[in-house]
Amino acid sequence: MPQTAKSHRRPATFDKRVALVLQGGGALGSYQAGVYEALAAADYLPQWVAGTSIGAINAAIIAGNPPQTRVAQLRAFWEAITAPTSGWPTWFQAMTDAQRHMGAMGAVLCGLPGFYAPRSPVDFLPGAGAVSFYNTAALRDTLERLVDFDRINAREIRFSVGAVNVVNGRLTPFDNHHMKIRPEHVMASGALPPGFPAVEIDGEFFWDGGLISNTPLQYVLETEPRISQIAFQVDLFQSYGKLPATLEEVAERDKDIRYASRTRTATEAFEVLHNIRSQVHDLLAVLPAEVRSLAQARFLEELACVTEMDIVQLIYRPFAPQGSTKDFEFSRITMLDRWEQGKSDAEVNLRAAPWLVPHPRELGARVFDVLHDVYKKQAAAQPV
Repeated sequence: MPQTAKSHRRPATFDKRVALVLQGGGALGSYQAGVYEALAAADYLPQWVAGTSIGAINAAIIAGNPPQTRVAQLRAFWEAITAPTSGWPTWFQAMTDAQRHMGAMGAVLCGLPGFYAPRSPVDFLPGAGAVSFYNTAALRDTLERLVDFDRINAREIRFSVGAVNVVNGRLTPFDNHHMKIRPEHVMASGALPPGFPAVEIDGEFFWDGGLISNTPLQYVLETEPRISQIAFQVDLFQSYGKLPATLEEVAERDKDIRYASRTRTATEAFEVLHNIRSQVHDLLAVLPAEVRSLAQARFLEELACVTEMDIVQLIYRPFAPQGSTKDFEFSRITMLDRWEQGKSDAEVNLRAAPWLVPHPRELGARVFDVLHDVYKKQAAAQPV
């Protein structure tokens, strides 16, 4: 194990449940694999892993393998889908200036090996009934090869993903504590229309969970019975960014804001609500007995909670603009860069480990964004 990992291992006295929450974001998902590699090296192995879309695939590989092979299986998945397709010239991979656009164009025109393939033009003839641009049958084969679903269903760790019911429009959780998980549950969580077809599960059809919620944080933290936990939330779009200077940068910034704002809103709402729960508990403890017997007080008792929740935000912040196609730019070199950045960012958080500071009594929930604080300090130190 590298010396850097030994210096920030999980203390033996740390007893909160560890959850890993993985957002959707397509090609950006190799960042999550790097984060997991660092967490595993520091002994923060998740007891609950939850994901949406590409996060669901990463989550399935983690939950569906023993700890000693998880990183290798994640690597096998990401190397497989970033291998050049037979229909795309390999020399484009070496064109660094055009790499992003060429990688994205290859994913659009030729698909990704072991993931999805373009439908035949015949499928789009009148009456053929095509309802997606790609076929995802290859993904099932990949999942069955890399994921032990018997292990997931043995509940060694909790596993949950989310998908949207196409007919009723509701977000549906698929949780190994409540059902038997199959490859189609994972595929449904990543079935983003109109690119990918809806996935049928027990007579109902489902699309990508990111249509409603791109991060399953709320499900992990709100599911009862609640217990104190630390949730490493790995987001693939950043809220903060520079003022765009080109139309391409405008399109990328627009995508970041759309996805990141939903995650931020959900995180902030949970933080406020759980702090209220903590305050309600303390307030009820000092009320006179006659007040606590009132119906209003009994109602508040249902809200009160003493659990301590920490949310560690690990956000993919690329060092340079990547364009609006970044979430479907699957070139090998970019995948590796994102993986390494995820690993590095996680190690910075693990060295800082602000969650090891005891909870203030008045707080039920805390949110940490270590790298944002680091960048803010660096910006403040720059000469005006």
